[in-house]
Formats: sequence, C-alpha cells, structure tokens
Amino acid sequence: MRIVIIGGHGRVARLLAPLLVNAGHSVEALVRRADHIDEVDAAGADARLADLERLDTAGLAALFKGRDAVVWCVGPAIGDPERSRSVDRDAAIRSIDAAVEAGVRRYVLVSHSRTGRAPGSPGDPAGPYAEALAAADAHLRSSTLNWTILGPGQLTDKPGGGMLEAGDHVTCGETSRANVARVIRQVVCKDDLGGVTLNFRDGRRPIAEVLQVMTTVASG
Repeated sequence: MRIVIIGGHGRVARLLAPLLVNAGHSVEALVRRADHIDEVDAAGADARLADLERLDTAGLAALFKGRDAVVWCVGPAIGDPERSRSVDRDAAIRSIDAAVEAGVRRYVLVSHSRTGRAPGSPGDPAGPYAEALAAADAHLRSSTLNWTILGPGQLTDKPGGGMLEAGDHVTCGETSRANVARVIRQVVCKDDLGGVTLNFRDGRRPIAEVLQVMTTVASG
C-alpha cells in the first residue's frame, strides 16, 4: 500500500513508519518543519513538507492523489485551544474531505478515548482538544471513506508489549505509543474494520486477538 501519515514527526508516527516500511508498504510522512525531515527519513518514511494550517482541501488532495490510505497521527495540542480548533478539528476535517476528493480508499484517525464522552471539569486543559477531535470524528463517520477511528487513552512511552484492553467501556487509562503504532500498522490494511471505533488502553490481550473480535462484531 501507499500510505500517507499526517503528523509524521510525532512520536507515534516515528514508531509507526518503520513498522509499515518493514511490512512492505510505501510510506510518506507529512511534516511542518524542514528540520524534521532528516529524523523522519531516518525512520524509514519519505518526509514531505506540508503546513496543515495553510493547506486547503485541494492542496491536501494533491498530496493524497494515488495513495491507498491516510493515517491522521497528529500530536495533541492540549493546553492550546486555538491550535486544537485549527489543527485537530479544521485541518483534520479538510484532510478527510481531501481524501475523498483524491479517491483514497482507507482513512485511519488516531483520536482519543475521551472523545464523545462527558466533558471534563471547567478549565480542563484537555477539554478543547477532546471537543475538536469529536468534531473530526463525526465528520469522518459521515464521509464515504472506509474509516477506522482509534481511541487510545493517556499516551505514555512505556513498552506496551502489544497487549490491550479494548471496548466502549474504555474511557481512560495509560496507552503506550508503541502499542498505538502496532495497532495502526495492523488496522490500516483491514478494510473489514471500516466503520469501527476502537477505544483501547494497555492491557492483557494480544492486539491480533482484540482486532479479530472487533472484525467479528463489525461483520455481524
């Protein structure tokens, strides 16, 4: 597959790129700063400069043309409400529309397990971020794309070990970035997980087993 990662310099993306490349995929990673290119290239992806806040739908569609899948993997803008709105909501929505325009088949969006849940306490710095992601999630669900939304919990740099707990009951809990990358690597090729939202955190069940259960539910 030809896969585009949006947010290519993020910590999850830099773990994801070599997993995809080693699986035989062609990977392009969009980055917003020239000084990120060498580090992203070293992870195995082909880095491309792209400012999400300035590119319109047509500009993004040009980057996506001929690709098989888009992965939204942008790091959270927690504590910066304006950036949450401009990137996590508006740019994400433009990227979804651009994927449709470009004829991309598959779209995987890394969201958060809090999305769509009850808001936090007043002044919660994660509140605007969760609201922005909720809007992007809703837009993706209404699109014609074969989509999967991933809802990890609080991200950590722990190893993770490829073991999860997943389900609608998961609204918080630690989730290793390595596990998020492993999940994306397996999910991006699974068209039979189209229309599925998967909330997860680190747990005791192998990723492949969790995804098999989700595939069975989706097909049932």
